[in-house]
Amino acid sequence: MCSDKQTGSALGTVLIENDRTKVWRWHFPKRGDNTGWHRHEHDYVVVPLFDGVLEIDNGGGVFTTAELKHGVPYFRELGVEHDVINGNDFACEFIEVEILRKS
Repeated sequence: MCSDKQTGSALGTVLIENDRTKVWRWHFPKRGDNTGWHRHEHDYVVVPLFDGVLEIDNGGGVFTTAELKHGVPYFRELGVEHDVINGNDFACEFIEVEILRKS
C-alpha cells in the first residue's frame, strides 16, 4: 500500500499483485479501527463496499470526514499521507487498487 506504515487495527488483505497493480481489501471490524499512519507511493483508486463515513487523520491535528457510497470509486494521486479510521457503528470494507506502473 505505501511506505512508513504504522500498524493499525484494520485488516488489509492483498487480493492481486503483479508488476502493474496491487489490489487490497481493507476490513474495519468496528468503529475506530484504522489503517495506521502511512504515505501512498502510487496513484490509487478506492471502491467502497458500504454506505457510510471514513474519518481521515491528515496529520497535525487535521481531521476530515469522507462520505462514501457503495460502489462509487474515487481516485487519489501518490503522496497522500493519512490514517483512515472507521467512523461508523458497523463493520465496513473497501477495495484499494494501487497503480504500480502505467502501461
